[in-house]
Amino acid sequence: MSPRVYGAVALAGVMALAACGPSDGGDAAFGARVRAYLLSHPEVIQESAARLQAKLASDDEAAERRGRALLPRLRAAVERDPADFVANPGGAITVTEFYDYRCPHCVNAAPRVLALIHAHPDVRFVFKEMPIFGPVSEHAARAALAVKAAGGDYLGLYEQLMAARGLDDETVDRLARQKGAIQIPKTNPHLAATAALFSKLALGGTPAFIVGDTIVYGDDMDALDSAVEAAEQKTSKTKVARS
Repeated sequence: MSPRVYGAVALAGVMALAACGPSDGGDAAFGARVRAYLLSHPEVIQESAARLQAKLASDDEAAERRGRALLPRLRAAVERDPADFVANPGGAITVTEFYDYRCPHCVNAAPRVLALIHAHPDVRFVFKEMPIFGPVSEHAARAALAVKAAGGDYLGLYEQLMAARGLDDETVDRLARQKGAIQIPKTNPHLAATAALFSKLALGGTPAFIVGDTIVYGDDMDALDSAVEAAEQKTSKTKVARS
Protein backbone atom coordinates (compact mmCIF):
# COMPACT_ATOMS: atom_id res chain seq x y z
CA MET A 1 0.00 0.00 0.00
CA SER A 2 1.44 3.39 -0.95
CA PRO A 3 1.90 6.01 1.80
CA ARG A 4 -0.68 8.18 0.07
CA VAL A 5 -3.27 5.39 0.07
CA TYR A 6 -2.39 4.23 3.60
CA GLY A 7 -2.74 7.75 4.96
CA ALA A 8 -6.05 8.28 3.22
CA VAL A 9 -7.40 4.94 4.48
CA ALA A 10 -6.32 5.78 8.02
CA LEU A 11 -7.95 9.21 7.78
CA ALA A 12 -11.14 7.65 6.40
CA GLY A 13 -11.18 5.22 9.33
CA VAL A 14 -10.74 7.99 11.86
CA MET A 15 -13.52 10.03 10.25
CA ALA A 16 -15.81 7.00 10.20
CA LEU A 17 -15.20 6.36 13.87
CA ALA A 18 -15.83 10.00 14.66
CA ALA A 19 -19.08 9.95 12.72
CA CYS A 20 -20.37 6.62 14.04
CA GLY A 21 -18.91 6.40 17.50
CA PRO A 22 -21.15 6.90 20.52
CA SER A 23 -20.86 10.09 22.52
CA ASP A 24 -22.15 8.69 25.82
CA GLY A 25 -18.83 7.58 27.23
CA GLY A 26 -18.76 4.29 25.40
CA ASP A 27 -16.09 5.37 22.94
CA ALA A 28 -13.45 3.04 24.34
CA ALA A 29 -15.70 0.00 24.14
CA PHE A 30 -16.87 0.92 20.66
CA GLY A 31 -13.28 1.41 19.50
CA ALA A 32 -12.29 -1.93 20.95
CA ARG A 33 -15.11 -3.66 19.03
CA VAL A 34 -14.09 -1.94 15.77
CA ARG A 35 -10.45 -2.89 16.32
CA ALA A 36 -11.35 -6.49 17.03
CA TYR A 37 -13.51 -6.65 13.91
CA LEU A 38 -10.78 -5.21 11.68
CA LEU A 39 -8.17 -7.57 13.12
CA SER A 40 -10.49 -10.47 12.39
CA HIS A 41 -11.37 -9.17 8.92
CA PRO A 42 -8.23 -7.48 7.46
CA GLU A 43 -9.72 -7.92 3.99
CA VAL A 44 -11.98 -4.95 4.81
CA ILE A 45 -8.94 -2.66 4.99
CA GLN A 46 -7.49 -4.19 1.82
CA GLU A 47 -10.77 -3.67 -0.02
CA SER A 48 -11.00 -0.08 1.17
CA ALA A 49 -7.40 0.56 0.14
CA ALA A 50 -7.98 -0.96 -3.30
CA ARG A 51 -11.08 1.16 -3.88
CA LEU A 52 -9.34 4.29 -2.67
CA GLN A 53 -6.29 3.60 -4.80
CA ALA A 54 -8.51 3.20 -7.85
CA LYS A 55 -10.25 6.48 -7.06
CA LEU A 56 -6.97 8.33 -6.59
CA ALA A 57 -5.67 6.92 -9.89
CA SER A 58 -8.88 7.99 -11.61
CA ASP A 59 -8.60 11.48 -10.10
CA ASP A 60 -4.97 11.73 -11.28
CA GLU A 61 -5.92 10.65 -14.79
CA ALA A 62 -8.73 13.20 -14.90
CA ALA A 63 -6.34 15.95 -13.75
CA GLU A 64 -3.79 14.93 -16.38
CA ARG A 65 -6.47 15.06 -19.09
CA ARG A 66 -7.41 18.58 -17.99
CA GLY A 67 -3.74 19.57 -18.04
CA ARG A 68 -3.21 18.22 -21.55
CA ALA A 69 -6.35 20.04 -22.72
CA LEU A 70 -4.91 23.32 -21.39
CA LEU A 71 -1.52 22.80 -23.01
CA PRO A 72 -2.27 24.58 -26.33
CA ARG A 73 -3.42 27.69 -24.47
CA LEU A 74 -0.34 27.63 -22.23
CA ARG A 75 2.14 26.95 -25.04
CA ALA A 76 3.85 30.34 -24.86
CA ALA A 77 4.38 30.07 -21.09
CA VAL A 78 5.73 26.53 -21.47
CA GLU A 79 8.06 27.19 -24.39
CA ARG A 80 8.72 30.93 -24.75
CA ASP A 81 9.15 32.52 -21.33
CA PRO A 82 12.25 34.75 -21.64
CA ALA A 83 13.10 34.16 -17.97
CA ASP A 84 13.90 30.49 -18.68
CA PHE A 85 17.28 29.30 -19.90
CA VAL A 86 17.19 27.69 -23.34
CA ALA A 87 19.84 25.39 -24.83
CA ASN A 88 20.08 25.23 -28.62
CA PRO A 89 17.84 28.31 -28.97
CA GLY A 90 17.69 27.96 -32.75
CA GLY A 91 16.30 24.42 -32.67
CA ALA A 92 13.10 23.64 -34.57
CA ILE A 93 11.79 21.22 -31.93
CA THR A 94 11.12 22.36 -28.37
CA VAL A 95 11.46 20.19 -25.28
CA THR A 96 10.62 21.66 -21.87
CA GLU A 97 11.70 20.09 -18.59
CA PHE A 98 10.36 20.91 -15.12
CA TYR A 99 12.89 19.72 -12.55
CA ASP A 100 14.39 20.00 -9.07
CA TYR A 101 18.11 19.61 -8.35
CA ARG A 102 17.41 17.46 -5.28
CA CYS A 103 14.89 15.19 -7.00
CA PRO A 104 16.51 11.73 -7.42
CA HIS A 105 14.59 11.09 -10.64
CA CYS A 106 15.75 14.43 -12.05
CA VAL A 107 19.31 13.51 -11.10
CA ASN A 108 18.91 10.18 -12.92
CA ALA A 109 17.59 11.96 -16.01
CA ALA A 110 20.22 14.73 -16.12
CA PRO A 111 23.01 12.87 -18.00
CA ARG A 112 20.60 11.88 -20.75
CA VAL A 113 19.17 15.40 -20.87
CA LEU A 114 22.68 16.73 -21.50
CA ALA A 115 23.38 13.99 -24.04
CA LEU A 116 20.15 14.85 -25.87
CA ILE A 117 21.10 18.52 -26.04
CA HIS A 118 24.56 17.79 -27.42
CA ALA A 119 23.46 15.09 -29.88
CA HIS A 120 20.42 16.96 -31.21
CA PRO A 121 21.21 20.61 -32.05
CA ASP A 122 17.75 20.76 -33.65
CA VAL A 123 16.20 20.34 -30.18
CA ARG A 124 15.54 23.62 -28.44
CA PHE A 125 15.61 22.66 -24.75
CA VAL A 126 13.80 24.84 -22.19
CA PHE A 127 14.79 24.54 -18.52
CA LYS A 128 12.00 25.17 -16.01
CA GLU A 129 13.18 25.52 -12.43
CA MET A 130 10.55 23.74 -10.30
CA PRO A 131 11.83 23.37 -6.71
CA ILE A 132 9.59 21.01 -4.72
CA PHE A 133 12.11 19.51 -2.27
CA GLY A 134 12.37 22.36 0.21
CA PRO A 135 14.45 25.49 0.87
CA VAL A 136 17.75 24.15 -0.51
CA SER A 137 16.05 23.29 -3.79
CA GLU A 138 14.54 26.76 -3.97
CA HIS A 139 17.90 28.35 -3.22
CA ALA A 140 19.50 26.31 -6.00
CA ALA A 141 16.78 27.38 -8.44
CA ARG A 142 17.30 31.05 -7.57
CA ALA A 143 21.05 30.60 -7.94
CA ALA A 144 20.64 29.05 -11.39
CA LEU A 145 18.40 31.90 -12.51
CA ALA A 146 20.99 34.36 -11.17
CA VAL A 147 23.64 32.67 -13.34
CA LYS A 148 21.30 32.92 -16.32
CA ALA A 149 20.63 36.61 -15.63
CA ALA A 150 24.38 37.27 -15.44
CA GLY A 151 25.02 35.51 -18.75
CA GLY A 152 27.03 32.78 -17.02
CA ASP A 153 27.39 29.06 -17.65
CA TYR A 154 23.87 27.90 -16.78
CA LEU A 155 24.22 24.52 -18.45
CA GLY A 156 27.47 23.87 -16.61
CA LEU A 157 25.80 24.74 -13.30
CA TYR A 158 22.87 22.45 -14.10
CA GLU A 159 25.31 19.60 -14.67
CA GLN A 160 27.26 20.25 -11.47
CA LEU A 161 24.21 20.72 -9.24
CA MET A 162 22.67 17.51 -10.55
CA ALA A 163 25.94 15.66 -9.92
CA ALA A 164 26.43 17.06 -6.40
CA ARG A 165 25.68 14.82 -3.43
CA GLY A 166 24.30 16.21 -0.19
CA LEU A 167 23.51 19.55 -1.81
CA ASP A 168 23.42 22.49 0.60
CA ASP A 169 23.29 26.27 0.34
CA GLU A 170 27.07 26.67 0.70
CA THR A 171 27.74 24.28 -2.19
CA VAL A 172 25.09 25.99 -4.30
CA ASP A 173 26.63 29.42 -3.65
CA ARG A 174 30.16 28.23 -4.45
CA LEU A 175 29.17 26.56 -7.70
CA ALA A 176 26.93 29.45 -8.77
CA ARG A 177 29.74 31.97 -8.22
CA GLN A 178 32.08 29.79 -10.25
CA LYS A 179 29.56 29.79 -13.09
CA GLY A 180 29.05 33.55 -13.12
CA ALA A 181 26.41 34.48 -10.54
CA ILE A 182 26.96 37.99 -9.21
CA GLN A 183 24.25 38.00 -6.55
CA ILE A 184 21.62 35.42 -5.61
CA PRO A 185 18.34 37.17 -4.73
CA LYS A 186 16.32 35.95 -1.78
CA THR A 187 13.17 35.80 -3.89
CA ASN A 188 12.39 35.35 -7.56
CA PRO A 189 8.82 35.85 -8.85
CA HIS A 190 9.53 33.64 -11.85
CA LEU A 191 9.53 30.57 -9.58
CA ALA A 192 5.98 31.33 -8.46
CA ALA A 193 4.89 31.70 -12.09
CA THR A 194 6.48 28.36 -12.96
CA ALA A 195 4.81 26.68 -9.98
CA ALA A 196 1.42 28.02 -11.10
CA LEU A 197 2.02 26.69 -14.61
CA PHE A 198 3.12 23.34 -13.20
CA SER A 199 -0.11 23.13 -11.20
CA LYS A 200 -2.35 24.10 -14.15
CA LEU A 201 -0.78 21.35 -16.24
CA ALA A 202 -1.28 18.84 -13.37
CA LEU A 203 2.25 17.54 -13.86
CA GLY A 204 2.25 16.08 -10.35
CA GLY A 205 5.99 15.67 -9.83
CA THR A 206 9.43 16.13 -11.27
CA PRO A 207 10.86 15.60 -13.74
CA ALA A 208 8.18 16.29 -16.30
CA PHE A 209 8.93 16.80 -19.99
CA ILE A 210 6.77 18.39 -22.65
CA VAL A 211 7.37 17.81 -26.36
CA GLY A 212 4.69 19.38 -28.50
CA ASP A 213 1.41 17.90 -27.24
CA THR A 214 3.16 14.98 -25.51
CA ILE A 215 3.82 15.01 -21.76
CA VAL A 216 6.35 12.56 -20.35
CA TYR A 217 5.90 12.06 -16.61
CA GLY A 218 8.95 11.08 -14.56
CA ASP A 219 12.35 9.95 -15.77
CA ASP A 220 11.08 7.74 -18.59
CA MET A 221 13.88 8.79 -20.90
CA ASP A 222 13.03 6.17 -23.51
CA ALA A 223 9.60 7.78 -23.80
CA LEU A 224 11.25 11.19 -24.11
CA ASP A 225 13.54 9.92 -26.87
CA SER A 226 10.50 8.51 -28.69
CA ALA A 227 8.64 11.81 -28.37
CA VAL A 228 11.63 13.72 -29.74
CA GLU A 229 12.00 11.26 -32.62
CA ALA A 230 8.31 11.61 -33.48
CA ALA A 231 8.62 15.41 -33.40
CA GLU A 232 11.68 15.28 -35.67
CA GLN A 233 9.86 13.07 -38.16
CA LYS A 234 6.85 15.41 -38.14
CA THR A 235 9.11 18.42 -38.72
CA SER A 236 10.91 16.65 -41.55
CA LYS A 237 7.63 15.75 -43.28
CA THR A 238 6.43 19.36 -42.92
CA LYS A 239 9.61 20.65 -44.56
CA VAL A 240 9.24 18.20 -47.44
CA ALA A 241 5.60 19.17 -47.95
CA ARG A 242 6.53 22.86 -48.12
CA SER A 243 9.40 22.37 -50.56
